[in-house]
Amino acid sequence: MQQNTLRKNIWSILLLLSIIPLVISPVFFHQKLNLTFFSVFLFLDVLIFFYLLKLFNDKASLIQSQIERKEEEINIINVEGRKSREYGGALTFKITRYNNLKKVIESLNRSLKLDTVINVLSRSVYSLISNSRGIALFYLVDNQYQKLKLAYSIKGDSDLVILSKEGDIFDQWVLRHSSPLIIEDLKNDFRFDLDSMRGQAMRLVSSLISSPLISNNSLLGLLRLESEENGSFNQDDLRFLSLVADLGAVALENSLLFQKTQDLAIHDDLTGLFTRHYFVGRLKDEARRCARLNQHLSLLMIDIDFFKQYNDKFGHTAGDIVLKKVGSLLKDALADFNSLLCRFGGEEFLVMLSGLNKQESLEIAQDLRSRIQMENITLRRHDTHITVSIGVASMPIDTKDEDDLVQKADKAMYSAKDRGRNKVCSI
Repeated sequence: MQQNTLRKNIWSILLLLSIIPLVISPVFFHQKLNLTFFSVFLFLDVLIFFYLLKLFNDKASLIQSQIERKEEEINIINVEGRKSREYGGALTFKITRYNNLKKVIESLNRSLKLDTVINVLSRSVYSLISNSRGIALFYLVDNQYQKLKLAYSIKGDSDLVILSKEGDIFDQWVLRHSSPLIIEDLKNDFRFDLDSMRGQAMRLVSSLISSPLISNNSLLGLLRLESEENGSFNQDDLRFLSLVADLGAVALENSLLFQKTQDLAIHDDLTGLFTRHYFVGRLKDEARRCARLNQHLSLLMIDIDFFKQYNDKFGHTAGDIVLKKVGSLLKDALADFNSLLCRFGGEEFLVMLSGLNKQESLEIAQDLRSRIQMENITLRRHDTHITVSIGVASMPIDTKDEDDLVQKADKAMYSAKDRGRNKVCSI
C-alpha cells in the first residue's frame, strides 16, 4: 500500500515537470526569446526526471526488501506456530493416552480371573495404540517347555485365522531376548531373514510392536500389535506398550497364582483328578441339564481291589504309585468321552458319563476294567498287576435323584466285590 502511494506521487510530479515546457514553450516563441534558454530548461527538466526516477527505484527496492524480510518473518512465525500446534496436539494425545492407564489399572484390579486380565490388557492396547485396527495377540509362556501358547487374539478382519498358535519368528525373538521389539518396516529390517520366511504360512505383516510381560525375572507372557501397513508404530507406542506390559505382568502373575490356588482347591494333589466336593457340585448341575434335555447320565464307582495289601507289602509310597497309575489310566481311557473324573476317597474313584445310557456305560466299564488288569506296575522292583471292581448306575433308569445315583453306583460296586472282585456290576 505504501509503495503504491509513493509511486502515484512521484509519477504526478514527473508528469507535471514534463508538461511545463509544453505549457511555457508558446510563451517563449511568442515573445521571440532565445531558444537556448528553453533548451537549458528542458535539459534541467530531464535531469530532474532521472534523479526522481532513481529516488523512486531506490525507495522501491528498500520497500521491496522490507516486504521480503516481513514475509520471511511471517513464514518463520507460521512454521513455529504449526510446530507448536503439532507439539500441543501430540502432548494432548499423550496425556489422554496415559490418563487412560488409570482406567486400565482399575479394570485389572476388579478381577483375579486369568481370562479377564488377558482380555483387559489386549483390548486396552488395541484401542489406545492401534486405534482398533490391525491385530492384537496375547501369548502365555509355558515355562516348563519354554513355549508360547496363544491365549487371546483381536482381529480387524474377522475371517482371518491365526495359524501361529505357538508364535512366529518375531515372538520367538522376544521370548529369546526377553526385551521389547519394534519393526517399522519389515522389508528393511536386517534382523529377520525374509527369504527363509517365504515358505511359511504367514499372514501379511509390515510393522509390529511386541513386549514381554516379566515379573520377578520370570517371563509370563507376550503382548503384540501388528499392522499390514508400514510405519504404523513408533518408539512412543513401544514405550507405552512396555509400560502396560509391566503393569499387566503383576496382574497376570496374581491371576496365575489365583488360578493355581483354585485348581489346587478342586483337584486332588496326588492324582490330579477333581476332588469329591467339586464333583458333587458338578453332578447336581449336570443331572439337571440332562433331565432338561432328556439325556442319560451314568456313574462308574471304581474301587482298587486289595489296596491295603499293597500298602502293607510295599509301603505307603507304593500305594501312592498305584493311585497315580489308576488315575492316569482313567484319564487316557476316557479321554474321548464326555466324562468327569474324581478321586472319591481313599482308593475309590467316581466317573460321570454324560449322554451315555446304562448299556453303553457297562461296556465302557468292562473295557476299563480289562485295561487296568493288563497294565503292569513295578513296585520296589517287583512287577505286579492290579484289578478294580466297578459299579454302574444310570439316570433315569435306576433313579431320578443325583444323590441316590451315587448310592446305587456304590451299592453296585460292593456287589462286584462280593462276587469275587475284578468285576463290573449294576443294580
